[in-house]
Amino acid sequence: MDVNNLSPGTLAFVGDAYFGLLVRERLAEVNRPSGEQHSKSVKIVNASAQAKGFKIIEPVLTEKELSIYKRGRNFHVKSVPKSASVGDYHSATGLETLFGYLRLTGMEERAYELFTLIWDSFEE
Repeated sequence: MDVNNLSPGTLAFVGDAYFGLLVRERLAEVNRPSGEQHSKSVKIVNASAQAKGFKIIEPVLTEKELSIYKRGRNFHVKSVPKSASVGDYHSATGLETLFGYLRLTGMEERAYELFTLIWDSFEE
């Protein structure tokens, strides 16, 4: 598969699942009721939080990573959820695109490094 030729929508589709999995894996480190796990997950896996997450990792992104993010951010979406601003939704799509790209190119170590920066900022 040539990941560079995949649409931003496809990369974001994979990245959404991958980012959500990273959050759930971290949350699973502490044994809590599933409802509490879900509530904590939703606080991080949403457009607003992901837009904030991008701002945290932006200074450490490579030129290529920033380019992938921008492809996703600029991707035309048909609708935006009522719970998100247009800007946050586009930024979150960019973040998901980046995580999808990193996952599909086998760069999980880099994805985990970036995810840890985001996670640590939410834990503080």
